Amino acid sequence: MIKQPYRLYIERKDATLNIARFYSLEIGSNLFGEICLTRRWGRIGALGQTTAHQFSQEEEAIRFFLDLARRKLRRGYRPRTAAPTEQPMT
Repeated sequence: MIKQPYRLYIERKDATLNIARFYSLEIGSNLFGEICLTRRWGRIGALGQTTAHQFSQEEEAIRFFLDLARRKLRRGYRPRTAAPTEQPMT
């Protein structure tokens, strides 16, 4: 059983290099109740690719989650910034 949900969604955008990618991590349980870290990545707007890793301990999954997050942040991925909300004209 997962004690706390772990989720991360980050993007890397660079118009000069034509880069628009996303990377997503999530720790949860699979259908058999095992600890599962799911990774998704690809071009923004596409379904991308998915892979899952099973762990016997939640701590192992968390260590792997943090290691992957550090690697992606070093490569320039950042959390998605929210679009500014528009104020209605009065």
